[in-house]
Parts: sequence; C-alpha cells; structure tokens
Amino acid sequence: MTTKVNVDLQKERDQCTFDVEELTNIIDGGVEKTDERRKRVEMALKEQLHIDSVPSVYLSHKEKYELAVKKACLLFKMIRKLQEEENTGMENYRAVLGGNLGTAILSDGSPLLLHYVMFIPTVMGQGTVEQQAYWVGRAFNLDIIGTYAQTELGHGTFIRGLETTATYDPSTKEFILHSPTLTSYKWWPGGLAHTANYCIVMAQLYTKGKCHGIHPFIVQLRDEETHMPLPGIKVGEIGAKLGMNGTNNGFLGFDQVRIPRDYMLMKNSKVLEDGTYVNSPSSKLTYGTMMFVRVMLVNDMCNYMAKAVTIATRYSAVRRQSQPKPDEPEPQILDYLTQQHKLLVGIASVHAFRINANWLWNMYNNVTAELETGDMERLPELHALSCCLKALSTADAAACVERCRLACGGHGYMLSSNLPTTYGLVTAACTYEGENTVMLLQTARYLVKAWQQAASGNSLTPTVSYLSVVRSGRRSPPWDNTIEGIIAGFERVAAGKLGLCVAQIEKRQKSGMCYEDAWNMTSVQLTAASEAHCRAILLATYHKETAEQAASTSPALRRVLQQLVDLYVVYWALEYVGDLLRFTSISERDIESLQSWYEDLLTQLRPNAVGLVDAFDIKDEILNSALGAYDGRAYERLMEEAMKSPLNAEPVNKTFHTYLKPLMQGKL
Repeated sequence: MTTKVNVDLQKERDQCTFDVEELTNIIDGGVEKTDERRKRVEMALKEQLHIDSVPSVYLSHKEKYELAVKKACLLFKMIRKLQEEENTGMENYRAVLGGNLGTAILSDGSPLLLHYVMFIPTVMGQGTVEQQAYWVGRAFNLDIIGTYAQTELGHGTFIRGLETTATYDPSTKEFILHSPTLTSYKWWPGGLAHTANYCIVMAQLYTKGKCHGIHPFIVQLRDEETHMPLPGIKVGEIGAKLGMNGTNNGFLGFDQVRIPRDYMLMKNSKVLEDGTYVNSPSSKLTYGTMMFVRVMLVNDMCNYMAKAVTIATRYSAVRRQSQPKPDEPEPQILDYLTQQHKLLVGIASVHAFRINANWLWNMYNNVTAELETGDMERLPELHALSCCLKALSTADAAACVERCRLACGGHGYMLSSNLPTTYGLVTAACTYEGENTVMLLQTARYLVKAWQQAASGNSLTPTVSYLSVVRSGRRSPPWDNTIEGIIAGFERVAAGKLGLCVAQIEKRQKSGMCYEDAWNMTSVQLTAASEAHCRAILLATYHKETAEQAASTSPALRRVLQQLVDLYVVYWALEYVGDLLRFTSISERDIESLQSWYEDLLTQLRPNAVGLVDAFDIKDEILNSALGAYDGRAYERLMEEAMKSPLNAEPVNKTFHTYLKPLMQGKL
C-alpha cells in the first residue's frame, strides 16, 4: 500500500538539483555497499524484528530488558545467516552494530553489544594464537557470551587507579581475583548484569609480591548450563538510566575467585608458571581495544546525527508557521534562515565526521598492521587522534541532536519523534569509553610533547606537522578569506593556544610549582588547545578528502558537496571568531564577509535540504519517527502514536472514582 506524500515534501524533492542515489552510493562507499546495506535492512524488516506489539516506552524496566534480549538474539541469528551466505568475517557485525539497523531494532541499547565490540576484539588483539584459537571460535558461535569489565564504582577513565586485584598463586598455577573494597566493584559493563557468562576483567596484576599494573583476564561468571553465578561472583544490574536501558549494565565483585593461569591474555605480557613476569614491549599495547571502540564511536555518531537531521529537516518542510507577510500563506519553517542555520550545518557535520571516521579507520588499520611488525612509532599519534575525535564527535552529535529536537518545537519533545531517545544514546557516548574532558587532556599531553619536539628542531608526525610551520613564521601572514585560508587560520589558532599553554606551564614551574600542579592550573587552556587542534584536523581532512571524492562525481553533486564543505568551514570560523582575532590577522571586514558568505551558502543549499537527508537513505522503520517519515504525514502519525498510549484504552481512568471525584466532592 502506498501512502500519499505531503505536497510540500514532494515539491522539495522535485526541486533537488542533484541525483540523490549518487550521493547515497558515495555515503555507503559504492553501489555494491549500498546494495549490501539495503539487503541487510530488507532481511531484518522481513523478520519484523522492529515491530513491537506495545511501544517499548510503555514497558516496565524488566520487560524492556527481556524484549532487548529477545530482539538481540533474533538479530544475531540473522547476522549469522548473512555471515554464512557472504563469508565476510566481522564486516556484517560492524555494519549492523555500528549502523542504523541495530539501533532501530534495539532502540534502547543491546545487551549483546559488548560481546562483539569489546570481548571478541580484545581476545583477538591481546590473546596469544592459542588463546584466540580457543576463545574466538566459541565467542563467534555464541557458545559463550562475553562482556568487558574495566570501569569500577570508584574509578573510570583513570585506569591505573583500578582496585580489582589478580594475584598469582604459583602452587596451583592460578590467579586469584578479588574486590578489596566497595569502590573496586566493576560498574557499568553492558550485558554484565544478567546476559554474559564470561567477562574480560581488567585488574592489577600481582606476582611474587610485586604489582605490575593493569592486565586483562578472562573470568567465567555464570554456569554455562544453569546461568547461575559461580561461587565468589557477586553480580547484578545497576538500575535505570537516562537512556540505553536495554543494555543490561551491571556491577561485579569478586571474593577470592580462582582462574587458570592461561586465562590471562598473554599476547603482550606474560606470567610464567613459576610466577616470573615477562614485560610487554610497550604498555600502550593494552589500550588497543579502547582505541578500536573510539574509532567505531566516531562512525556511530554520524548515524545518530543523520537520523536527527533527517527527522528535523523533513518536519521543517511540512510544518508551516507564522505569517511574516500579510495576505500570504504561512511559510514552511525551513524557509526561515534561523531554521536553515540549525539544520544545514548538522547535515554538513554528518559528512564531515563520516569522512574523518573513514580516514581514522584506515589509519587505525595501518597502525595495527605496523604494530604486528613491532613498529610503534605512530601509536601515540593514533591514540591522540582517537581521543580528540571521540570527544568532538560525541559532543557535536549531542549538540546536533538537541538542536534538531529544539528545531521541531514541542513535537520534538515527544518520544514518538525519536529525538529524545536518540539524544539519550548520544549523550551517553560523551562519557563512556573515556570522558570527553579527560580525552582532550590525553591529546594535550601528546601535543605538548610535539611542541617541545618542534622547538628542538625534530621532525613531527603528519597530523601535527603544522606546528613546525607555524613556529617558523614569526608574524601572522595576511588573512586569506578562502577555505584553505580559514583552515590555515585554525592551525595557527591551535598552535597559538598550545604555545601559550607550554609557556604557562614553564612559567608556573619557574615560580616553584611542581609540573603536575602547573599542568592542572593550565588544564582549561589545554583542553581548548586540543579542541582547536582537532577542529583543524576535522576541517582539513573534510576539505581534502571531499575534493578527491568529488572529482569523480557529476558536476551537480560536486557543487553541492563543495557547498557543504564551505558551509561547515565558514560556520566554525564564525564560531571561533574570537580565537581567530586573537591569533591571526583577520579583520572586522573579513568577519563581515564570512557572515555574508555563510548566509549565501544557507540560501544556496536550501533547495537541496530534503534531497540531502533523503540521501542518507534511512527507511521509516529504521528512523522510527512520527515527525520524520518519508511521506511527511507528521500530524497523522503523531495522532496514531498518541492512540497507542495505554491510558487511551478506556474513556475513564479508575483514579477518577478513587481520588478525583472524592476530592471534588470534599470526601477524600
């Protein structure tokens, strides 16, 4: 059955200047990738995994978990079927888990997510060949279900502060895991509470009376047949949260739990049978899984932003409001420049982060391959990049989704718009896998070292090479009001901020302050320097990669892709205008010119707004929004969703007789 498309929305599509399918293919990475994605979606929709007899918002906490488990199992059964048909390794898992399909079926999080994005990658990245042979097959076949426990009640991002201990007993060739305090309980791992029966536990390794820091251990939590917790295992759920209530986040404590020696993952560091500790070539190698997840997160944020801007843009084409000109019909709210300002930069952001995510993914794979040969030269650079891009992508995604919700007025506040749920998912990402401020400070440590290397005349890695160029030029060059000029301006801002930070730290040390206190006193400026550095990379990568990509597209699409790059770069220049005034030679006239350029770009992109979000190719069943459906029937769908409320099942609720009527009659 085909439904009639809203007239305004159809007009928007008719005026689109480029081929929407061509852009969809570029976003997916080619025609074949588009076909594969659509095949996965069609298979899932055919299984009707997305359909709920009762909307999940009306379920109890326990019912939400039980529904999430059911859906997760059916979803992975489907992925396994795809796996057998296509023999594509981890590719389908990554595509579904990191794509819109998984979040549509499991809208409030999956209890099996960490099994695939943390448990299996950690075994593959940190286990020996023998350990991989034993564990990975069992995990892939779902003979066991795993999770990853690092964060504790008392410690999160500060990994060295974790309190869980793993003490080696050479007499039995076993490790004894123990939680010495309440704050040492593991807290937050997804799937831990009632789903997983195995877990990778990060714990302080003790052998021969000495602590060797954090290492990964595989621990069985529950009986494989009965699923009952094993002796010494204290496990449960942490309770309801702002969002992600289907992920089954748990707590975990140990009371002298023994595991075999070879349950320690020993690819990098080892404990021999007699208790001798064999060190890893680099302590940073144990952070591989976290970097993998941070790289994946940047891509996830693109999908959430794409959903949000699709919903808000389509609704803005349908919604008419106010009457600025007498005797004329109410305009579409998309015609207001303020609305374009809210939405079009969001569309550009999806493309900017998608391109940066692909670039970071390629770099991650290259550095991982180099690690296998013992080459660790670029590992710190990848770590610094993954930290700051994780911080900016999650912060920008949260701001984008919230801006889209506000752009939809009161209707955006409805859960049926799917914007509040999406916000709950993106704002959580600002905290997990590294709190954003801490992430920016991690990047700052790398940048300070790079600045010092540049000062000594040493060569720098590609992403910080601009520091040498900026340091060598004493005066600010004349301002260049082009995209290349703005990007160069951002590099100058980043270098200028970083230089001031280093000078402040040195000044404070000379006044008698220790380095740690000097760092802390400068930390607000350091996070700002990291953010500026990351913005410069985002802009430069988006500009460069789009130019290469657009060279092989049709002229009509090339023009629109370039307009999006221009809009994104100019938008951030205006956001950073204070910093540009401080660190470059930009003038007031230049700023006025940028503002006019930005407003012109909004006007140029306006006719293609709906076409641009249609190119994200998110089916209604995946979008799951009353406001953003392809046909534009926003008001009808809002009413349909309202009628699903259990309160509408009867005309008079029992509370009228028990409370309201007695109150009105003075008999309560």
